[in-house]
Order: sequence, then C-alpha cells, then structure tokens
Amino acid sequence: MSRQHYAGIALLGAGLVILLGKMGFFSFIGSVLWPVALLVGGILLHVLYFGRLLPTATLVPAGILSVYGLLFLFCNLFGWSFFHQLWPLLLFGPAAGLYEYYAFEPFKPRMALQLAIGLGVVTAVSFGFILITSWSIYLIALLLIGAGAWLTFGRGRRSQW
Repeated sequence: MSRQHYAGIALLGAGLVILLGKMGFFSFIGSVLWPVALLVGGILLHVLYFGRLLPTATLVPAGILSVYGLLFLFCNLFGWSFFHQLWPLLLFGPAAGLYEYYAFEPFKPRMALQLAIGLGVVTAVSFGFILITSWSIYLIALLLIGAGAWLTFGRGRRSQW
C-alpha cells in the first residue's frame, strides 16, 4: 500500500471518531460501562499474580476491584435502585480479597482469614436485615394465611359438641 492509502485510512478513522463523539457515543459508553474498568483492573491483577509477576498481597485489591466492578456494572445496567439492597457487597469486596490472600499465601496469615470471615458475617447479617425489612410484610402475610388455613382445615375437623 502506498502512503496515500494510509493517509486515507487515517482520515476516515479520524472522521469516524469525530462523528461518533459528536453523536454522544463515547460519553454513553463512558457513563454506562465505566465499571468495566474496575472489573478489568481486578482481572488484570489476578492474571498478573497467577502469572507469577506480582506478590500475593495484590490479590486483596484484585478481589475488591472485581467485586466492586461486578456490583457497579450490575447497577449501571439494571438500575441504581437495586443498590439500596446490594450495598453489603461493598463489605464483601475486601472479604473476598482478604480470603484470596489467605488462600494463596504460603504462610497462611490468620489475621487475613479472621478479617475475611468477620466481613463475610457482617455482609450476611446486613443482607438478612435488608431481607427482613424489605420482605417482612410478605412474610407476615404468608404466616397469617398459613395460620388461618391450619385453624380452618388442619385440625382434623373433630367436633367438640
């Protein structure tokens, strides 16, 4: 190919980038898919660790970035209204990273495992409270229906008279 062809391809590419930018394509991608950068960062740190290029301690931020990237990507794609029920995953990110550090560190640091378990328990309890507060009215309704059905149909229908 000649220089003229390369110059033509460069001009076509530049024009396309400018046109897409003016149409809002890049701002849309940046506003919707920014959590992918967190997820890619977490995956890249995992790959670099398992490629034996980085020490085991890099698994802590790798786990945090991976969990946060998935959480924020989910909320970006399906709506931030889910975040008020998924916020305990902000606590689970460090728990995942610390557990990975414990699992792959040859010296098995107990403090990392204890912190990971502690944060995991706090995450589970937080999800439990969220479940109770958001679904409690349905649980009460089901309990009342069950109790009414048991009182009506379940007592063997023996006559006391």
